[in-house]
Parts: sequence; structure tokens; C-alpha cells
Amino acid sequence: MDGTETANRSDKKFRLVQVGCGNMARRWVKYAAERPDIELAALVDIHLPAAEALAREFELNVPCYTDLGTAIRESGADLVFDVTIPQVHKTVVTTAAALGCDVIGEKPMAMTMADAYEIEDIVRRYGRRYSVMQNRRFARQIREARGQIAQGTIGKPAHATANFFLGPHFGGFRETMDHPLLLDMAIHTFDQARYLLQADPMSVYCHEFNPSHSWYSGNASAVCIFEMDDGSVFTYNGSWCAEGEPTSWQGDWRVVGSEGTLFWDGTNEPYCSVAEGSLGPGARMLTYRRVEPSSPWTGREGHDGCFDEMLDALRDGRPAETDCSDNLKSMAMVFAAIESARRGEKVRIGPGQAYDIG
Repeated sequence: MDGTETANRSDKKFRLVQVGCGNMARRWVKYAAERPDIELAALVDIHLPAAEALAREFELNVPCYTDLGTAIRESGADLVFDVTIPQVHKTVVTTAAALGCDVIGEKPMAMTMADAYEIEDIVRRYGRRYSVMQNRRFARQIREARGQIAQGTIGKPAHATANFFLGPHFGGFRETMDHPLLLDMAIHTFDQARYLLQADPMSVYCHEFNPSHSWYSGNASAVCIFEMDDGSVFTYNGSWCAEGEPTSWQGDWRVVGSEGTLFWDGTNEPYCSVAEGSLGPGARMLTYRRVEPSSPWTGREGHDGCFDEMLDALRDGRPAETDCSDNLKSMAMVFAAIESARRGEKVRIGPGQAYDIG
């Protein structure tokens, strides 16, 4: 790439249409308004007053629409933020791609794996990019934990486990879902496991259940065993009806390697406990030394960190870390786990695999 191309790329200004103007949309609009390389060109919501209210709140002099296609055509947009409900992500993303827009959207990609694969195919067919918000990859501590693993501090990872035990009383739709924990929340933890291990799932065995004390209608607890393609195993133990001693929303993590263990409680700094020395007479265990992260994460965290990566990827002409093709693998972990629980047996995970979650 010559200097002219580099300059042109750095001078690019995205013309943005945001579709979906509910409570979550505020964070997305705020981010867009703070970037000098984004020009917010229109707001879209099926409930027009919601779009107009969001425009007033942020003092945006932009047109508001109820139809995404019209908004894209009239604004000349080349980027869409999708902050709609999951049931319409497929329609939003495929409409935007067909009209020449890249898309950055909220998770999940779709309500079924079949729809997710179709979305990926359509986006690629139109030569566009579609990236998905996975903000929990961008906590500073998990980036530093990944750095320790990448440096070989614990040797080759063999067994990762995440414990997730909370008792949120949401009210509303989550408490009536069939699979509230796995379908609404677990993708964060599953995606984090893929990030930490830099490995993808090959199979899962899941037992999903609803304890007698649960205030959810559907299964609010699950235990999963994933076989990963690097030979490691990831186990997930989770509940959304666990009162007392809550874990972090990031989960409580151990990654056991050939030379030590990485530990992260989801709140405090990660560290490694590394074996050293040799067994003395009568000793059954080695001694261990604590190793703190040596490469601090300097990027932004959470939503902002993920936004930065997705926009940088568009500028660089590369797939984002959370590109739809990558995110399919995290989605597959969710749907395969639910099918495994339904069938009571191990389920294979692979490209193009669809799942029946009942």
C-alpha cells in the first residue's frame, strides 16, 4: 500500500445510519457522536417517536425514518449500526448489505444457526463486512490474561473452566424464556473461552436444568463440557438462580496448562501460578511462584474497545476480531449446548452445522 492509499484510508469518514433507538441505542449514538470520522446521517426505528426522541436527546439534526432501506438510499450511508431486537437482525443486516453498507451490530447474530449462516453468506456475496458486539472480550484483565497465555507463562493450555453463579431477578422476558442462561447470557462466556484459548469448539455435552427454587420458567442452570480443536477442554458451570456469594458477571476462571495455572476472578487482576523447582525427598507437589501480567492492556475497554476494533478493521480492510464468521463459532456453542441438553448426548460442532433447540 502506497502513501496515497494510506492517507485516503485515514481520511475516510463513515456515513452512519443507526437502526434501533431504544435504551441500548444511547451508548451506540454516544460513541458515534464522539468519533470525528463518523457522520451520523439518520436514525431509524419502527416507532418514529423513539427515533425523534433520541435525536432530541443528543441534539442531532438528522432525519428520522421508520424504514431502513429508505434511510440508506436518501442519506447515502455506507455504515449501519444495528441495535434492534434479535428477531430482526437478519432483515436489518441483509438489507444493509444489499444496499452497499457495512454493519456493526448487537449480539446475537440471529435467532437460529440457519439464519446466522445465511446472513454470513449474503454479507459475503455483497462484499461487505459485518461485525458483532462482544464487549466482554475487551475487559482489560482478560486482554492481559490472554497476553500471559500467549507468552507461554503456563505452557500449553489443557483445561479451562469458568464458573458463573449469580441470582439476578430481572422480571420480564428473561424469566419466561425456555433457556434464559444459555440463550441470553452464555455466549459472552463461551466467546471469552475461545478468545483465551485461541481455539474453537469441536463438540459439547451439556446438562441444562432448572432448580426447584428457581424463579425462572425455563432452565436457569447448566453444566457444559466442550472439546476444543487444540486438544484442550473447556468446562462451564453456570446458574442465574444462585443466591449468595455471586461471581463476577465476567465469571471466575482457571486455565490449567502444562507448566502452571492462570487464575482470574473476573474482577481483580489475573495472575499465573507457575511450577518451579523439583520434588524433594518425600515431597508430592512442586513449589509455585506467582507471575503478574507483564504487558498491560492500553486499549479502551468494554463497548468502546470493541467499537474501536471493529472500526479499525473497516479502515484496514480486514475482518474484525468479532467478524460474523468468527462469531458464528461462539453462537454454535450456545445452540449446540441447548441441543445436547435436549438430546442428552454429546453434539458435534462444525461448519454449517444446524441445531434443533426445540
